[in-house]
Amino acid sequence: MEELINVGKRIPKKDAYEKVTGKAIYMNDLKLKGMLYGKILYSRYPHARILRIDTSKAERLPGVKAVLTGYNIPEIRFGFYKDNTPLKKGKVVSMRDEVAAVAATDPDIAEEALDLIEVEYEELPGVFDPQEAMREDAPLIHEEHKTNVLRLPWKLICGDVEEARKESAYVVEDRLRVTWVTHCCMGTSGCVALFDYQDNLTIYTVTQIPYLAQRDFLDALKAMGLAGKKVRVIQTTIGGGFGSKLDTYAFEYIAILLAHKTRLPVKILFTREEEFKATSTRQPAIIDIAQGCTKDGRLTFRDVSMILDNGAHTSWGATTPSVMMMPISSLYKVPNVRYTAKCVYTNNTWSQAMRGYGNPQATFAIECSMDQLAQEAGIDPMEFRLINANEPGEITPQGFKISSCALRECIEEVGKRLQWKQKRGRRNGRGVGMASLIHVGGGARVYKSDGCGTIIKVDDFGKVDVFTGASEIGQGSETVIAQIVAEELGVRAEDVTVVNNDTDICPWDVGVHASRTTFVAGNSALGAARKVKAEILKLAALVLNEPEDALEIRDRVVYSSKDPEKKIELAKLLRGAHYTRHGRMIMAEYFYDPDNEMLDKEFKGNLSMAYAYGTHGVEVEVDQETGQVRILKYVAAHDVGKAINPMLLEGQVYGGAAMGIGYALTEQLILEKGEVKNPNFLDYKILTAKDMVPIESVIIEPLEKYGPYGAKGIGEPGCVPTAPAIANAIYDAVGVRIKDLPITPEKILAALKEKVKAG
Repeated sequence: MEELINVGKRIPKKDAYEKVTGKAIYMNDLKLKGMLYGKILYSRYPHARILRIDTSKAERLPGVKAVLTGYNIPEIRFGFYKDNTPLKKGKVVSMRDEVAAVAATDPDIAEEALDLIEVEYEELPGVFDPQEAMREDAPLIHEEHKTNVLRLPWKLICGDVEEARKESAYVVEDRLRVTWVTHCCMGTSGCVALFDYQDNLTIYTVTQIPYLAQRDFLDALKAMGLAGKKVRVIQTTIGGGFGSKLDTYAFEYIAILLAHKTRLPVKILFTREEEFKATSTRQPAIIDIAQGCTKDGRLTFRDVSMILDNGAHTSWGATTPSVMMMPISSLYKVPNVRYTAKCVYTNNTWSQAMRGYGNPQATFAIECSMDQLAQEAGIDPMEFRLINANEPGEITPQGFKISSCALRECIEEVGKRLQWKQKRGRRNGRGVGMASLIHVGGGARVYKSDGCGTIIKVDDFGKVDVFTGASEIGQGSETVIAQIVAEELGVRAEDVTVVNNDTDICPWDVGVHASRTTFVAGNSALGAARKVKAEILKLAALVLNEPEDALEIRDRVVYSSKDPEKKIELAKLLRGAHYTRHGRMIMAEYFYDPDNEMLDKEFKGNLSMAYAYGTHGVEVEVDQETGQVRILKYVAAHDVGKAINPMLLEGQVYGGAAMGIGYALTEQLILEKGEVKNPNFLDYKILTAKDMVPIESVIIEPLEKYGPYGAKGIGEPGCVPTAPAIANAIYDAVGVRIKDLPITPEKILAALKEKVKAG
């Protein structure tokens, strides 16, 4: 096979220069002529009735141009159940519920106006624990539902778990807990909304779903009496997403309402404290798990039940139990599976998608349990994983069709690089642990469409413009798309410009989620590039007097494979295209929607075209006097299909692992009676550059037949197995297992004391 020129190369991100020089326009930087500044007043209580709102003093403050409450705006409903509104009336059910909003000529004036709004409440009993919220006498968050348990029926049954349990030689069961953590994007949430004189809306926002957001905003305009008007969504440079922007939010609708009221652009930009308090988190969960195996270590069953804290409203985050099914049913060969989950309303903040979309929570339980079961069976944990490793061609109990799979190679590579056999089992304060993952790597049909559109236009000089629906949120999608297109068209990646931020210009895409962009947008771009290439070769066949199937394009030259001396520079060929008798433009469009499936009513089916695998291994040192954990070595082996850009891929692994280490050891959003108590980077312990550990990224490439140039998605998997790998290493080091995240020094010390007490 001829060496690829662009694909597989360590090409810097296309937007890197703008970002490092400060030329990139983030939401913080955006300022439009005549722009007003919006601010939001949040509830004083987690659960209360609104008795009275008096905005008269705020309205009289010089510089204030509009004051809105739930009582003077149209009825706009949004969210998974359409049970949320931009501004609340009647009742508030969390401390992040929006009660009023103002627009003023200056952000300080807007802030001052909020202080002048008088709200009288009748405080109601709150419920902050999901188990308490399920009691019959618990206060109802939404009376119309008549229960605090969401009606979504999360249940997966594969095989006969009870019979398999009876036949198992070894069985372990345990309860684990995971907590609130949040995305910590460096760029805070915000938008700018404005209307033209025909009442068409333009909104600049940091969404990950511009086309789905466009639909939501059109619904809002309809509720405002503006049916038939147009919505244009423009993305500014996004300072981090990680799933936090996979929905539309109250602040966006509030900006729209304020802009329409004032007839001026209105900007809402969250403060850092607001970002912590008024954006959504990863779901906390209580997880009960049981697993069994035969005498020779083959898994017989997996039985998992969960209670998830849904918070006060329902976002797309409530659908994460469907993704949790993926590792529960399909990580390792396990023939009998039972899974049930309950999402429960509380008066806490509510949850949203976050990198891994439920997979880190489920994998924490599975992989801690795998080590426990291996110990019970007297089998080395690495060997136990190899015995049960997934393989290519397998169909899992849930119906996933595994096309490519290098899980075995990932496990072996981690074991070798960690010196597993030499270092494990010493109990001397140092220990090694590992954990594996499965994740969607070829899109996931969460929505009815998993598609992405691409339009390619080639100019007279061999430069290529790619208009893609896929959003760039920092992951490097525009660079990868440029590499794929350049490879197919025989040009260089620097010849390709990718346009991806404007719904008026770009074709439709379902959004950035499910590690789908390289696979889905890459296949879409590849399809369009092939159509463009066919047009170029038709033209070249006439000029070179050669059949089309004998022509190649490489390094900006079209030549005959039979006679390489018969060639023409691509730019010269294209300039002549307009002057032939039947002149033409060289452009094409392509829409790629993979053949994956919506899960059926039993949550079975082939959710993704491809599945990504990986194994992370950790060596830790635990100070038995302080409980402090130090990571000495971290190895992350990933089955990626084909690395389109190894440098960017490694960046995804490093970022994912860093997020996973924070999840494992330091991060926790602390809520007390619904109030966030650590809304800043001083008290919320995200890892800094100084805290980063040496991470060794291992790329394994079993080409994926459905992927563009063999690639799979890799955006999320890096954070999935980190926490259980660390928990397993800590157990190997000091013999105590911490079953709730984060694994703090205090928890380790308490467990060590209990161990000594127990003898």
